Amino acid sequence: MLWACLHFPDFSLQLLLRGSKDCGPLAVTTGGNRPQILSCTPEARAQGVAPGMAVSAAYVLSPQLVEHARNPNAESRALEATAAWAGQFTSTVSLAPPDSLLLEIAGSLRLFGGMKPLLQRLKQEVGELGYRATLAVAPTPSAARLLACAGMNIIIGNLSKLESVLAELPLSLLQQAKDTIDSLALMGIRNIGECLQLPREGIARRFGQGLLDELDRALGRLPDPRSTWNVPARYKSRLVLPTPVHEAAPLLFAANRLILEMAGWLHMQQAGVTRLKLILHHEDRKPTVVTLSFSVPSRDPRRILALLREKLSILTLPDRVEAIVLESAEARPLDSRNLSLFPEDRLPEEERWLIIEHLRARLGSEAVHGIITYPDHRPELAWRCCEPGNSAISEGQSLPRPLWLLEQPRRLSSADGMPILDTPLALITGPEQIESGWWDDNDATRDYFVAADSNDRRFWVFHERSGSAEWFLHGVFA
Repeated sequence: MLWACLHFPDFSLQLLLRGSKDCGPLAVTTGGNRPQILSCTPEARAQGVAPGMAVSAAYVLSPQLVEHARNPNAESRALEATAAWAGQFTSTVSLAPPDSLLLEIAGSLRLFGGMKPLLQRLKQEVGELGYRATLAVAPTPSAARLLACAGMNIIIGNLSKLESVLAELPLSLLQQAKDTIDSLALMGIRNIGECLQLPREGIARRFGQGLLDELDRALGRLPDPRSTWNVPARYKSRLVLPTPVHEAAPLLFAANRLILEMAGWLHMQQAGVTRLKLILHHEDRKPTVVTLSFSVPSRDPRRILALLREKLSILTLPDRVEAIVLESAEARPLDSRNLSLFPEDRLPEEERWLIIEHLRARLGSEAVHGIITYPDHRPELAWRCCEPGNSAISEGQSLPRPLWLLEQPRRLSSADGMPILDTPLALITGPEQIESGWWDDNDATRDYFVAADSNDRRFWVFHERSGSAEWFLHGVFA
């Protein structure tokens, strides 16, 4: 087995930084009655703010400092959302709270073209999510985590080289050494290598078997089983913004982080989203819910972001937004398709759906629809609205029908019983007698003709069979 560990240093601070391009002086605090600085941005450090400092003292040095109390629950949810994204690289993803993920990658190397391409893609996409991570690879999950937490971007492919590398790591990285590190330091033991040189019986008797077991698991001497994280049936992730915003651009920047994350989850599910919700949480108002619908399932982040941009461009926000939540409301399996040797970027069918989606995002879903035929002899009632793409193919109409039907028939003038449309019209075919609708008090008894003007343009005209001499224009042929 081969394990990769993604370690996110200052994870609580990174959760805030990923939501904006420029956060300025910002700090994560302990909360409570006497909050202290846990971590802060370089801008805050440049003004003298440092971890361990009281928040009240930090404000003296940096009056514009923005503080956020650490939220362990939010960190846990964010780590799970990142695990959902990481599932596209391997089927075995394990959480290593509070700030690390473990991925078993031995079975993924051939799929991604080897170790180097896989790690390069991991690093690139982690950065696109807005995170800064240390990535270490080792034969055991414990060793991979120790190396990553030590800040080492390193690959160790076999157990024979593991002990010499781990020997240089500080004991503070070991979970079981937290309570004994001071006692070990008094003995002159400060790193793993020095600890391994001590008699095992003495370590177990004085510090407990747990410390030895942790070292043995890291070195591959004991089994190191890890529970595989269960993939959620629905993606949902929250992102708190460093400072509240009222403009679409920063919202799109933050939303794109979550869209990329969701795309990884969709890739793992071999699915595409057909409907998603972006929930905008305001400071003093009820949340604004932005719903995006897709004509065909999609996991293309660019397509999703473009549609969201259209939606936000016509949205008026009632208040500043302090947090966003992205939720996959509906997802469906993606159909596989065969591509040519030199495929185009998009198929014509995809282009058609993209146009429909953009129109619906800007105009509203009810403003864009398809048309389906309906069994009614009255032309104005022989159609119905339907979802685009759901129009059934009709069996065909043996009699001529115009491409364009007027919403209301237009009354025409006449001379000697013949219709006039700028110039006299000549009747080409007809009459086609239509008599229908007596059962719904909207009966129609008409004689329809195909007529032509002096330029041979064709029109669909009729007159009532009730004996009236009036002519009406009802359609225009192409």
